[in-house]
Amino acid sequence: MPSPLLQVFEYEKLRFSENPIFTKTHFDALVAFNEKNKNKYYQVIHNGVQFGSYVGVIQVGGLTIEILPKADKSHSNSESQKKLWQSVLLNMLRVCKHIQVDNISETQLKKRYNSILDIYYEMFLAELEELVHSGLIKKYQRIQSNQNALKGKLVFSKNIQQNVVHKERFYCEHQVYDRDHLIHQILFKSLSILKDIAPVYLSDRIQRLDYIFNGFKSIQVSKSSFEKISLDRKSIAYHKALDIAKMIILNYSPSIQAGRDNMLTLLFDMNTLWEEFIYRVLSKYAGSEFDVYGQDSKAFWQRKRIKPDIVIKYSSETYIIDTKWKIIEENKPSDDDLKQMFTYNLYWESEKSMLLYPRTNQYDSDFGDYHFKALSTNQCKLGFIDLVDGDKKIDNQFIAQQVLDKFF
Repeated sequence: MPSPLLQVFEYEKLRFSENPIFTKTHFDALVAFNEKNKNKYYQVIHNGVQFGSYVGVIQVGGLTIEILPKADKSHSNSESQKKLWQSVLLNMLRVCKHIQVDNISETQLKKRYNSILDIYYEMFLAELEELVHSGLIKKYQRIQSNQNALKGKLVFSKNIQQNVVHKERFYCEHQVYDRDHLIHQILFKSLSILKDIAPVYLSDRIQRLDYIFNGFKSIQVSKSSFEKISLDRKSIAYHKALDIAKMIILNYSPSIQAGRDNMLTLLFDMNTLWEEFIYRVLSKYAGSEFDVYGQDSKAFWQRKRIKPDIVIKYSSETYIIDTKWKIIEENKPSDDDLKQMFTYNLYWESEKSMLLYPRTNQYDSDFGDYHFKALSTNQCKLGFIDLVDGDKKIDNQFIAQQVLDKFF
């Protein structure tokens, strides 16, 4: 049976005094987590939290909270709206390679999973099952331990510390070739976490895998542990499993009180996700005559550099896009945004630039002229992209075409 799921939209408020499945215990855990992360994910309000520009999933104390993007002015929080914007988020995560389930259709995703987090859990287990089926690899590693006979190299300092009384022992460093190495120890750590937080329907699969990995050493895993891993031809098949293991371990916050309120968070800044999504759909669908660059940077002042979100080159022309995931009430850019786009035009010798927003019933502006004519033409406009059409998500290829049509 899936864990309780609460779906909310970005900038929505969630109070334990108003929602029976969101308790004060959940609230306290969210507050502690946010304080630990410098209060960047949401704002604490009276009896609850108000979400901001971060979307994704928070799992805490058996409750899953899914924070969805919503780029329209509709105030409806209906189930159909939640399903629609969940599909938009899933699509963005897939396009940006944050979630790789290309072999599963969107219809299957909606039927099969309770939340986005469940997809990651099942992907991880499927990867481990495939690795086990193919045979877990052995690796050479150097270990230090006490031996009854000299084996390898004697570690003098530790031999003196450990074996003052036991002269018959030798503290040695030697090489072994087995399966109990860092890669498997990290995967075992991830499995141990999943035992506490994964939905019940995955329990049997987790237990079967845990039985296989249980013989490996239990270690503390941090970001530096992943930095020590270098995959080669023999271990490259572990790449996806390690990526998901990294997500699970580094985003997991164990409870101080005996695991009651363990947390796993998977949160994405919508501004960053929107920028990467537009870049990737343009890269895939713009066509061979277009060159699309993301985060192209140039020296600006002393050691400072400037970099527009997206640069498009077509024939001898250059076009600049700066993405903005926000709702603006009027088709008027801020002075700071206009100055920024003017600078981009100058440095990239671009005649046209665009501030690109998700559409919320607005219409594109015309290209407006900058009065300082450093270029023969120096213009900027506001563009708005449709992500949904009624109750359907818009196709990625059509989104790319929408963007290009605004320049040509």
